Amino acid sequence: MSLAIRTEGLTKVYRGVTALRDLELSIEQGDAFGFIGPNGAGKSTTIKILATLVRPSGGVAEVCGINVQRRPESVKPLIGYMPDVLGIYDDMLVGEYLEFFAAAYRIRGQARRQKIEEVLELTDLVEKRDAAVMGLSRGMGQRLGLARCLLHDPQVLLLDEPAAGLDPRARIEFKELVQELRRMGKTLLISSHILSEIGEMCNTIGIIEQGRLLFAGPIDEARKRLGTERIVMLRIVEDAEDNRATTALMELFRGHPDVEAMKPGAPGEVFVRIRKDLEDISFLARDVVRDGLQLVHMEETALSVEDIFLQVTKGQVA
Repeated sequence: MSLAIRTEGLTKVYRGVTALRDLELSIEQGDAFGFIGPNGAGKSTTIKILATLVRPSGGVAEVCGINVQRRPESVKPLIGYMPDVLGIYDDMLVGEYLEFFAAAYRIRGQARRQKIEEVLELTDLVEKRDAAVMGLSRGMGQRLGLARCLLHDPQVLLLDEPAAGLDPRARIEFKELVQELRRMGKTLLISSHILSEIGEMCNTIGIIEQGRLLFAGPIDEARKRLGTERIVMLRIVEDAEDNRATTALMELFRGHPDVEAMKPGAPGEVFVRIRKDLEDISFLARDVVRDGLQLVHMEETALSVEDIFLQVTKGQVA
């Protein structure tokens, strides 16, 4: 699959302060890439370079194979950029706002009306067409900013802290919108401090600190590389008055060559630590059933994005 975003040796220095140091990124088309790091790590600088708003001090940045610095006018139609602080016009209605930007994108006539209808529907803003921009909630304002980014049907979306300040419902709705955009074939680069949601929205991540990329790749790869232990949660039917089934479950695997440790959880739950190099864990379910216990659920727990972030970073800023 071809790359939607590529950087090589990308560097940016502001008045003697290095914001980016030899950044190497490769994001494939159709990926949702979560860009995470502390404040001042270089996330916004990277996004602004890719959006043709900031010139790098060195290195190469490409969007869909086009050099951002050499051919910015060719890159702009390919990208939709949403900054962390939205620039909106308070004296406009939602429909007028989109009309204004559609005109700026040189979308005319029936094509303009059709495209505005499409983005209003996609972002669930149809009923807000005649609402004042200044009266929108933070969540609705973020949707409007995203609708504006989508008017010219870009291939790549650069979203800088898009979920910041959203209430829980708005965050859930935004995650659903991200998944819909991925189904449409869009490539997304999303910077965020809300690490748990990056894990739910994105399939790949990049962790940056002090302008240096510490890790980039699929989340599952990070879990395998950084995970120091493997834990499987077993849940069985337990009598409400005692813990006999839970005790029997722990006794079942005590001394098993592939089991390193166990600890009980809630009634009927046992967390089993197995050998890290073990490929087949089906023996757990097989032995539970064979011993006459009623297995309800079995799941291998995984490192969260927060766990990965804390293991990789040192809490430093540039």
